[in-house]
Amino acid sequence: MAESFGADAERYDRARPAYPRELVARIVAASPGADVLDVGCGTGIEARQFRAAGCRVLGIDPDARMAAFARRGGIDVEVATFEDWEPAGRTFDAVVARQAWHWVDPVAGLAKAARVLRPGGLLAVFAHVYQPPAEVAAAFAAACRRVLPGSPFAGESRPAAEIYDVMFTGFADAIAKADGLGSPDRWRFAWERTYARDEWLDFLPTTGGLTRLPPAALAEVLSAVGGAIDELGGSFVLPYTTLAVVAGKS
Repeated sequence: MAESFGADAERYDRARPAYPRELVARIVAASPGADVLDVGCGTGIEARQFRAAGCRVLGIDPDARMAAFARRGGIDVEVATFEDWEPAGRTFDAVVARQAWHWVDPVAGLAKAARVLRPGGLLAVFAHVYQPPAEVAAAFAAACRRVLPGSPFAGESRPAAEIYDVMFTGFADAIAKADGLGSPDRWRFAWERTYARDEWLDFLPTTGGLTRLPPAALAEVLSAVGGAIDELGGSFVLPYTTLAVVAGKS
């Protein structure tokens, strides 16, 4: 699944939201310099944000299609998993990973991050957390039960905030035990975005459970979700929380 997102890189880049400017600014301010390594950079959404903040960014991504898209946006990208990537003696002021650290081996990934960080450098792992309105979520789950009966999306009842809190607590615990990294801090940024029906239906196919669905099955899911949004008046406000775990090189 980790390498399925490049099936429609243009949609991914168009539909996936950027990251809070406050998060980017805080990472830049906490780093000793401007050289940033972006792990799992995808199409370069956050890489372009760091570049706009004055950073020099090198991206790493295992999907050549995503890397090619990011390069068209002016981002230098090397195709590899982080575990297999060879730094060749290069070091960085910050190592960042958005929506991607859960694909990285927790032991090997942290060891490599510590290895390539300069003294005082910063590791920052971050992701968006969101929960659509109950009506939209229910329509999505029901459609997934029909077309993806074995999928976690079909049976998951826990709030997204709970799932991500467990995930980020795990990230922080692993960092706390890793050699070469200091005690982790956790940051939180709250914001919201209004989604029209077509915007949300553009976003959904970029999510992990749907990237590999056959066209007919995907159309069924999108039709059900679109109907639920129509009943809400054609749009909804989605609260986002962007979570981050950060740690300096010890």
